[in-house]
Amino acid sequence: MRITESRPGAPCWVEQGSADPQAARAFYGELFGWRPETDPEPEDAGYSVMLLGEDPVAAITPLPAPGRPAVWTVSLTSADVDATAAAATAAGGRVLTGPAEALDLGRYAVLADPAGAVFSVWQARAFRGAAVLAEPGSLGWIELATRDVPGALAFYPALFGWSVSPAESYTQWGLDGRDFGGVLDMGEQFPPDLAPYWMPYFTVADVDLSAERAVGLGAEAVLPPTDVPDGPRLAVLRDPLGAVFGIYLDDTSG
Repeated sequence: MRITESRPGAPCWVEQGSADPQAARAFYGELFGWRPETDPEPEDAGYSVMLLGEDPVAAITPLPAPGRPAVWTVSLTSADVDATAAAATAAGGRVLTGPAEALDLGRYAVLADPAGAVFSVWQARAFRGAAVLAEPGSLGWIELATRDVPGALAFYPALFGWSVSPAESYTQWGLDGRDFGGVLDMGEQFPPDLAPYWMPYFTVADVDLSAERAVGLGAEAVLPPTDVPDGPRLAVLRDPLGAVFGIYLDDTSG
C-alpha cells in the first residue's frame, strides 16, 4: 500500500532511538534492505531516515540520554498536534515532549496514555511520513501491550476516532473499515515490572527466513515464528540493541 495522503489517526511513521545508531542501521539494512540517509545538519543530531528503495519507511536516531534501552516509537497522524496533546491530557494521558516544530517538516509531540504507553503524534508539513505501508520491509501493523485494556479501548478511539473490533483474546483497531493494529492484554507471561508499550510489526515475504536471518545477525527470538488462528504468521524479535519488534505475513486475505 503506497501512502498518498495523511489520514488523521492512522500510523504514519516509526523510529528507533538507539545507543548505537550505526549498529542499528547495519542490522536493519541487512534484515530489510534499508539504507540510511543521515541529515548532516547539527540540529538533527544524527537522525537517519531509512529508505526502502527511494521510499522513506522508518528512522533511527541517537537516544536523547545515555543509559536508556533502545526502543521503537510509533507515530500517529494528527491534523492538529496541539489539540491532540490537549485532548490526551484531558483524558488522563501525559505530554512528555512538545508540542514542537521539526524544522519545516512538521509538528510533533510525544505522549503517554493513562497506563504509561508512549507514542508520538505527527502533523505533516513538508514530510508526510512513511511512503509505503504493508509492503515487505515496511511497517504493516502496530500493537499496544497494556494491563488496562478497557482503559485503552476508551482512550484511543476517543482521541483518534478508531473503530474497535473486539475478540476473546485480541481486539483490533481500525479506520475507514481497515484494521491496522491491535491491543494485547499483558497477562502473567509478561514481567510485572515491564511498562506498557507500543510495538511495530514489519511486513516480510517469509517470516521463517526473516526470523532466521535476524537471529543470525544477533537478534533474539522472543516469540519464534507462529501461526495465529485465522490470522497471520508472525514472530517477535529483540534486536542486538535491545529494541523489540515484530515481523509478519498476512496471506489470509486472498
